[in-house]
Amino acid sequence: MSEYQYYEFQAIDRPLTDGEMRTLRSYSTRATITRTSFVNDYSWGAFKGNEDAWMEKYFDAFLYLANWGTHVLKLRLPARLLALERAQEYGGGAGAGAWEKDGKVILSFVSEDEEGDDWVEGEGRLGSLIGVRAELARGDLRALYLGWLLCVQGGELDDEDPEPPVPPGLRQLSASLASFSEFLRIDEDLLHVAARASAAAEEWRLSHEEVRGWLAGLPTGEKDDMLVRLIVEEDSTLAVELLHRFLEHRNRVNSRSVAPAARRTVGELLQAAQTRTEERRQIEAKKRAEEAARRAREVALARAKHLDALAGREQELWARIDSLIGTKQPKSYDEAVSVLLDLRDLARREENDREFRMKLEAIYVAHARKPSFLERLRKAGLI
Repeated sequence: MSEYQYYEFQAIDRPLTDGEMRTLRSYSTRATITRTSFVNDYSWGAFKGNEDAWMEKYFDAFLYLANWGTHVLKLRLPARLLALERAQEYGGGAGAGAWEKDGKVILSFVSEDEEGDDWVEGEGRLGSLIGVRAELARGDLRALYLGWLLCVQGGELDDEDPEPPVPPGLRQLSASLASFSEFLRIDEDLLHVAARASAAAEEWRLSHEEVRGWLAGLPTGEKDDMLVRLIVEEDSTLAVELLHRFLEHRNRVNSRSVAPAARRTVGELLQAAQTRTEERRQIEAKKRAEEAARRAREVALARAKHLDALAGREQELWARIDSLIGTKQPKSYDEAVSVLLDLRDLARREENDREFRMKLEAIYVAHARKPSFLERLRKAGLI
């Protein structure tokens, strides 16, 4: 299997400068470099840059694929939109980690598969995952929880370790989060049992009344300042900052009125996932058996109808067999064997197997010098 590595970096919050593009070009003469991206693949050689340093300095997203089974996704967000302490709640292993640099939090997710991939294609994969960054920026922590599950299934945590807060909506993943889960190879049974403790997404959607009530409580001067930022400074992050503030307010209110949910342990989740896997396999095996039985009944019914149509025509069929064998052609030999099988089943149904065996023995003797025909009889189980 030949080597294949794919690297793709994306700049989202700001474009690269001319100087930065020249710096990146010094690392590769064949990479595709634009104001917002660096893309290259390697079937020989290796990437000469430092992906973590590039994420800290230039880019907001990074994807890496290798055909020996490594998948890597890194995302960078402003710390004001995702605090490092919150991100680290969901870390704990090589599969998911976070660090901060110059007011930016960088998230790293790494999935390894020792079996590798016969064929991988990196182009277009980051596009299906990039929406995860926007969801995180809006305060959606499901991606962080999926990263924690990756550490769980990778055996990087102790059985006694408690799970972090379970975000709502794990049972209804967005398209980007579904792609993210697939990219990290999250076990579906583990995700299913983890999602049992996740509130429905509908319960956490914003309502006009809630938001209006919260805004009414903000000082007038503060609201004026926000409008100035929006109109004069064209601050596109203002809406996200306000959303975070509102969510923090709602979480404080809910925490006073709702008892916190009990935290499950890593061991409990793994045991529940194993139980579900076994139950699912039993259900699937039962379905396969029922389907096989159904097909067998259909085959038996079709066979019975076929034999009914042949009943009473035995002498005609024996004569046809002699005619087919006499052609000495492979296709005719195959047809002769098929007719013999029909006659055998007719004989068994009518409990007249002895007469069939006598006639088959006569055919064997008469055509003993036709090895190709006799081999077909053996393969059909007739001799």
